[in-house]
Amino acid sequence: MIQSDKNFAYPILPGWNKADIIVTSKFYSAIANAYEIGIDRQDLLDAYVAFKTVVPSKSEEKQIGREFEKDSGYSLYKTIKFAHQTTSQRIKMEN
Repeated sequence: MIQSDKNFAYPILPGWNKADIIVTSKFYSAIANAYEIGIDRQDLLDAYVAFKTVVPSKSEEKQIGREFEKDSGYSLYKTIKFAHQTTSQRIKMEN
């Protein structure tokens, strides 16, 4: 696990290389920003597309999402679902 500056850990799977960890960490940070300060919708979706290159499996994505939500309180699923459904340029999630 890599510790974030927000006092929760980012899920890291065995076998990920440095580039994979950077891509996934940027995605986790984008999710956290969506809850804490808001984020540009396209930036979030771009981070998700990059994340899916590292984690193409839906089951792994769900596993990571559960772990991330348990530690942070932030839902990967709800955030990405909202980003796909909204037409707003900026996203700010509510806890």
